[in-house]
Amino acid sequence: MLKLIGVLLDYPRDELWQHGEELLAAADDPALSRGRRRQVVAFVEALLAADPLDAQDRWLSTFDRGRAMSLLVFEHIHGESRDRGQAMVDLIDAYRKNGFELDAKELPDYLPLLLEYLSHRPQEEAKEWLHHIGHIAGMLAARAAERELPHAALFEILVEAGEGKVNLEILRQRASEEIRDDTVDAMDRLWEEEAVRFGTDAPSQECDPPHRSPARALNREVQP
Repeated sequence: MLKLIGVLLDYPRDELWQHGEELLAAADDPALSRGRRRQVVAFVEALLAADPLDAQDRWLSTFDRGRAMSLLVFEHIHGESRDRGQAMVDLIDAYRKNGFELDAKELPDYLPLLLEYLSHRPQEEAKEWLHHIGHIAGMLAARAAERELPHAALFEILVEAGEGKVNLEILRQRASEEIRDDTVDAMDRLWEEEAVRFGTDAPSQECDPPHRSPARALNREVQP
């Protein structure tokens, strides 16, 4: 289930449409409730029915514009503080300790990547991780619902899997009161702020969200 949600939250590369039957089969997961299963199947069917270019453009508009819907987990916890860098180093160490190697441009706190890793870990460990990030998943679910995005159900499933005390109603109310950060005006303000950063402080291209193959995500195995 976690691997599938990671694939569905990841950037929809062209290869995804070549694995439609696999995605639909994975969506019919008995671990999910009947209602959640219907939502995931509907999400997959809608995605496969979409034009790849349109789906990719929607993904970029959703997750790569502004920070509120960022899939970089530690950005929601640490922002741009130094603590985020140390947290990522610690997470990379945890990955390597368990035989999970990253590609050069993959950021360890990218949610689809974390979910792929957790799909190979013991159930209790995965639940503990999801419990730890439950508030983040809940806030993403609330913001997705506020924006009428089908991804809301995927984030809600992560909240439920973590069995945390996350009050989605309160988070939805908070999301309804937030000022959107993905509008043209908001993006202009962000670019103005970033313009003062230069030299060694300039953002690197390595900070782009990793766009991985869904086929690889579905079949990748952690080496013992």
